[in-house]
Amino acid sequence: MSKIATTSKKDQPTLAEAFRELAEKKGLGVAEGKTIVENMIKAAYKRKFGSCDNCIVEVDDGFTDVRVFSRRTIVDVAYSEVDEIEYDDSVKLDPDKKIGDYIDIPVDPRDFGRSAIDTGKQNAHQALNDTHKDYLYNMHKDKVGTLISGTIQRETKGNIFVDLNLNDVEGFLPSKNQSPIELYETGDRLSGLVTDIKKQNTGVQLVLSRADGKFVEKIFEREVAELGDKTIGIHTVAREAGKKTKIAVFTNKPEVDPVGACVGIKGARITNVIHELMGEKIDVIRYDEDPHVFIREALTPAKVKTVILTDVEKREAIAIVPEDQFSFAIGKQGLNVRLANRLCNWNIDVKTESQAAEMEIIEDDNSRRAAESLFADVEQGADEEIASVSMLPGIDPRVADILKNAGLDDIGDFVDAVESGKVMEIEGLSADDIAAVNKIIEENVEFEDDDGEAESEETESQEEEEYFCPECGAKISLDDSRCPKCGIELAFE
Repeated sequence: MSKIATTSKKDQPTLAEAFRELAEKKGLGVAEGKTIVENMIKAAYKRKFGSCDNCIVEVDDGFTDVRVFSRRTIVDVAYSEVDEIEYDDSVKLDPDKKIGDYIDIPVDPRDFGRSAIDTGKQNAHQALNDTHKDYLYNMHKDKVGTLISGTIQRETKGNIFVDLNLNDVEGFLPSKNQSPIELYETGDRLSGLVTDIKKQNTGVQLVLSRADGKFVEKIFEREVAELGDKTIGIHTVAREAGKKTKIAVFTNKPEVDPVGACVGIKGARITNVIHELMGEKIDVIRYDEDPHVFIREALTPAKVKTVILTDVEKREAIAIVPEDQFSFAIGKQGLNVRLANRLCNWNIDVKTESQAAEMEIIEDDNSRRAAESLFADVEQGADEEIASVSMLPGIDPRVADILKNAGLDDIGDFVDAVESGKVMEIEGLSADDIAAVNKIIEENVEFEDDDGEAESEETESQEEEEYFCPECGAKISLDDSRCPKCGIELAFE
């Protein structure tokens, strides 16, 4: 193979300089630039000759020398002027070539004609745009999932276009990603969560959202330093944009209050978040691994009496509340309980105490006893004496099973194990678990002495304590509304 070199045209350096400037502006590398030049010339060549299969383009790294060749096969009789050349003609160019070899014949692109040159320009322009968009896409794709701010440029059919002060990159806030309580004016500053990146005709577009729950999460991360240094974390966020947001936070450091950190001193941090959300209501609650506690907290501002897990596998639960708390638990149009469901990932059915009593809601023996103890205020009778840990109202079934397998289901045995310290050796039990069982025992179990009489320090102290009139000093009783001696009115506190 041989190539016939041609002298560079006088205008080639000027064109090369112009192309280098364009390549730098569009963020092109040498390889991409050379490919675009080659494709541009081949497109013009094809328009001129009908095919570019035999077109050879050479471009140096500095774009100062561009050479074009038409590769032709040497034959006895040429039937195609595009890719064949007769032997007699080839000898004049390279006498060493034989029939069957090919020879590269130089071609002047200026001879292609205006139509072919225009086609090449269009091809190059499209290639430059595509390459530039790829460049921008790769540069900004990591912004997905982050906050970005800009200035509202215009509004079209409810969609907001944002100037991000980035060349050939604009922000796009579609109407479906907007909060219904927010109003937008041209020239206003606006922050948004980047949810997607798309290639457009002139560049790329960052799709924004202000309705996503993660947008609230990112706003908190911006305002709360403890979230940035991982002192506290966000477990879940449930949001209905423009109405209300519930956010559950946690910490692995007992000395840190995650809710207080998010609220800030005098509510400064939460105020900034609410201001960014244009007044949207926010509930910040503490995440708890115990679903009973977490569900109770998630139904804030309602005060929940108890939570019964009716089906753990299906994650179904019943939250029982006093009559006057039912509307708070449900919320306007079911908003509060709906957000609580999503926050906890449990299907929560809210019932009043009377509804629970009518339905005879019973999860299991433990739940029944817990409900009776908490709602009916009925004391355990002699015929229903609590003897085992598993019978205690409100006991965690997991803890009850561990103690039963360890042979400590009997309350007395458990208390002895606590006093001896052996209970701390049981695998799977934490100090919090043991403290919780002790608390339930203290609240629900009365231990008898050797004579069979119940110990009750509170009762004994009330029986032994005497009262005297503050006016005359006469002995009085708790039943007296007036002193029997001087007649002064009495009130016991």
